[in-house]
Amino acid sequence: MKIRLYNARVLTMEKDRPIFQGEIWVEGDRIIRVIPKQGEEQEKEKFDREIDCEDNLLMPGFKNAHAHSGMTFLRSYADDLPLQKWLSEKIFPMEAKLTGEDIFYFVKLAVLEYLSSGITAVFDMYIKPDLTAHACMEMGMRCVLTSGLNNFTSSVEAVEEEYEKWNHTSPLISYQLGFHAEYTCSKKLLTQMAALVNRLKAPVYAHICETAAEVAGCKRRYGMSPLLFLDTLGMFHYGGGGFHCVHTRPEDISLLRKRGMYVITNPASNTKLASGIAPIAQYVEKGIPVAIGTDGAASNNSLDMFKEMFLTAGLAKLKEKNAACMGAEEVLRMATVNGAAAMRLTDADVLAEGKLADMILIDLQMPNMRPIHNIEKNLVYSGSKQNIKMTMIGGNVLYRDGKYYVGEEPSHIYREVERSVARLLQ
Repeated sequence: MKIRLYNARVLTMEKDRPIFQGEIWVEGDRIIRVIPKQGEEQEKEKFDREIDCEDNLLMPGFKNAHAHSGMTFLRSYADDLPLQKWLSEKIFPMEAKLTGEDIFYFVKLAVLEYLSSGITAVFDMYIKPDLTAHACMEMGMRCVLTSGLNNFTSSVEAVEEEYEKWNHTSPLISYQLGFHAEYTCSKKLLTQMAALVNRLKAPVYAHICETAAEVAGCKRRYGMSPLLFLDTLGMFHYGGGGFHCVHTRPEDISLLRKRGMYVITNPASNTKLASGIAPIAQYVEKGIPVAIGTDGAASNNSLDMFKEMFLTAGLAKLKEKNAACMGAEEVLRMATVNGAAAMRLTDADVLAEGKLADMILIDLQMPNMRPIHNIEKNLVYSGSKQNIKMTMIGGNVLYRDGKYYVGEEPSHIYREVERSVARLLQ
């Protein structure tokens, strides 16, 4: 299908390219033309569909660089508890009851929320990643899987099988190596994981330095921080990333930079669980790329990148006691371009010819977007999910003006979710 999106303001997120009036042409799953409007009549072309953007903003979709999509069933179930108690007493016991069908529909529920939030790709860590992949493929959602390997679920052999399978199955799905965290994995298991990393010469991702208790526990076990300990095993020879990275010291930050790793911050989850405020401004100052994730609905509780962007900027300013330490443009880059890089989605970072047609339309005809002194600042400081007018992934419009086009009615997904939750709560 060939689509023309015209009468738009366009923010490509290419470096040093300002917003311009223009249009974008899409064929199949790719962008084929990005045209600044200069007043002259554009060459005549035939399109299967033409979408008038009504002077609203086209931009790359948000990249949710850390999520647990299948945890939507725990939204508002286990709130107001510290992380370790939250996990051991509430989360793990409920997850032990899950069936494959449960996870399948819980992921679909998350996808609905991603689409209405302008999220065009998600970096997902959850048990039974095959189910997440199939749910996302059915709905047209782009997903990068990573393993939640730990002492109780999966195995290094299973991770390798998933890596080979999901990097060669669907253009919507890819897979990066990962494990849950140092504190949920034995040293033997982590050593096996590091061996796989080095054999495949691949990056690896995990929860790292999320809480002070996690760091203290690792120091008791191994005499050093989680990040430093994992590096002694050869875990990060090919880079990767750390989810959260709240409680890091200068030596950790130096290692992140040395290994070319990404920090993936989750400010809403860290705030709600009282895990702490990550030193985002310090990471940026040291040249460490930062991306943004929502974490799961059990700890957030909304899968909303607008909220995450505001908190990323606001908490950085609060931590440094410096309102100028973190600009909106930098944070918007974290939520789009940096997220794509962290997820290894190199074809989905900016709007340019040859790139994937993963984009969103922002409704500027709303009071929270006016006046238009600076659109990027409006997005970060006053934007909300209500401003998402359209979400396109791979050239397919999956959400527009409050309606979903995912091959299934949302009401059916809601019924299946409620049925599963009722059974789990028995």
